[in-house]
Amino acid sequence: MTKTFEELGLSAELTRALKENGFEAPFPIQEAAIPFVLAGKDVVGQAHTGTGKTAAFSLPILQKIKRNGSIQALILVPTRELAVQVTTEINKLAKYTGIRTASIYGGQSINIQHDRLRRGVQIVVATPGRLIDHVKQGSIVLDDVKFVVLDEADRMLDMGFIDDIKFILFYVNDDRQTCLFSATMPPEILRLAEEYMKDIKQVRLNEEEIGLDSIDQSYLVVDEREKFKHLCNFIRSAGKQTIVFAATKQRADRLAMKLKDEGLRAVTIHGDLSQRQRDNAMYRFRKGAEDILVATDIAARGIDVPAVGHVINFDVPEDPMVYFHRIGRTARAGMSGRAISLVSQDRVGDFDRILRETKLPIRKLNDEMGIEVPVVRQRVPYTGGFRGHGQGGHQRRYGGGRFGGGGYRQHNSGGQGYGRRSYGDRYRDRDRDRGSQGRYETRRYSGY
Repeated sequence: MTKTFEELGLSAELTRALKENGFEAPFPIQEAAIPFVLAGKDVVGQAHTGTGKTAAFSLPILQKIKRNGSIQALILVPTRELAVQVTTEINKLAKYTGIRTASIYGGQSINIQHDRLRRGVQIVVATPGRLIDHVKQGSIVLDDVKFVVLDEADRMLDMGFIDDIKFILFYVNDDRQTCLFSATMPPEILRLAEEYMKDIKQVRLNEEEIGLDSIDQSYLVVDEREKFKHLCNFIRSAGKQTIVFAATKQRADRLAMKLKDEGLRAVTIHGDLSQRQRDNAMYRFRKGAEDILVATDIAARGIDVPAVGHVINFDVPEDPMVYFHRIGRTARAGMSGRAISLVSQDRVGDFDRILRETKLPIRKLNDEMGIEVPVVRQRVPYTGGFRGHGQGGHQRRYGGGRFGGGGYRQHNSGGQGYGRRSYGDRYRDRDRDRGSQGRYETRRYSGY
């Protein structure tokens, strides 16, 4: 039987704030993790996005730290959007405690953050790069930190933050309580936990099943040239706010422009935008001034808008876990939602991997909609380098494989070639959120 928040041992101040914010009963991750954190245990928590992880670690921290003291809790997150989101949620829960929280992230003036820190805060929610700037400047001192939380730890490792995390933990007293929350648990996460945590209590709610039963998942296999038409049709029939995921920043911008040309209200969010532009885009989307948010994967875990009813994957991701993180932007806080994927014929193999990763049904819409499945272009068997035709020779090769828009085209002339890859090719890139000391945060995304 599910316990109440009072039965979990939370104070009257916290339970009052919970009720005012619509929390009637604990979600499973909260019911499982809160008692361990209150008891002073190090916790490794695994649960889907949108299932209440933030409250699971912030509620016991708010109950245990001192009011009006120095910085006592540090929460590390991978992105600016998630830093703001976590801080906002903590402030709602801390309404009657007098505890203050600050967001620290690159892209915002460090002087603004200095002013906020000088006024006194007890909890810092930070991205690693900008936090290190403050530590080096002496504007943040970690000596009194008793609680450290690594939120979305798998994403932080994927984005190359492991060395920054170790640098930060070096400055935190060993006599601390450490919690690690993540949607997935790759071996690197477990090694990090073994190195920096003690007497670990594990709370894993989604080891065997990846998916959300409150999301109606479906997909439509169509020709690449037909995807935009179907995207518009799905958006118009949705009647709710929609997030559309694109493979690259350029593609997101183009999609948003085309949607506007169709008379739809759309805004983009990706790593090339300034912090002011990203904040403005999210503000307009949250307030309902825009119905559609076109996003890249950099934003997949930093968007928390309860009104989102639909997520549409305009481009299918190569990594199945990215798919689940994307669709986790709908069906937030126990609500229902719908996720639709537009699968071009050269992405069928990628989507097959997603289908194998979940036991929950993902409906194929082709039969329901009377749309014939296009013929899948077969990849030409090929090994080794491209063959030239001698000095000055010229060769073209068209591949159907996983490269979108007709595959991979390569020109060779005398052995010196240049190539063009379509949007589907995957690169590792680094968006740099420069701080005043030249620190940066790395991010990985699919695209040019």
